[in-house]
Amino acid sequence: MKEIRRCSWAESDDLMRQYHDTEWGVPVHDDRQLFEMLNLEGAQAGLSWATILKRREGYRNTFSNFDAKKVSVYSEEKLERLMHNEDIVRNRLKIWGVVKNAKAFLRIQKEWGSFDAYIWQFKDKDSMSKALRKEGFTFVGPTICYAFMQAIGMVNDHEKTCFRYLEQLTIVE
Repeated sequence: MKEIRRCSWAESDDLMRQYHDTEWGVPVHDDRQLFEMLNLEGAQAGLSWATILKRREGYRNTFSNFDAKKVSVYSEEKLERLMHNEDIVRNRLKIWGVVKNAKAFLRIQKEWGSFDAYIWQFKDKDSMSKALRKEGFTFVGPTICYAFMQAIGMVNDHEKTCFRYLEQLTIVE
């Protein structure tokens, strides 16, 4: 039986292996999934990806499965209640940021027809970060944007010895 070689970061536990093997680096063109990943990457700021990945279901439940229309109208009272939700990272700026991002996301969808059409135009993290901030997004600095680009398959950063590296090179958009 041949040994499967992965990116070294993915070997820490089963959840990270599963995420790496099935999602990370696979091109995403679904607006809901893009909204989810952008916000999860933002939630990661200052934390490990494992911390957020373990709470992903909690985030989905808390933020209406990342339905931007629903999230965009969350009340101040609801957001205050979320500060006590142990299923997510209880950071006021990050929680309110998801609502702010939902509003910006919906504006872009309206203008571009889809968030997918908008986000896939970017070739580098710096231009993406600058444009997203200008549009009103939060937690979209260059480091977060690069992690987002990796996660949604805009760049192939699998280690060359990883079994996913060559697979991702052959994906046709």
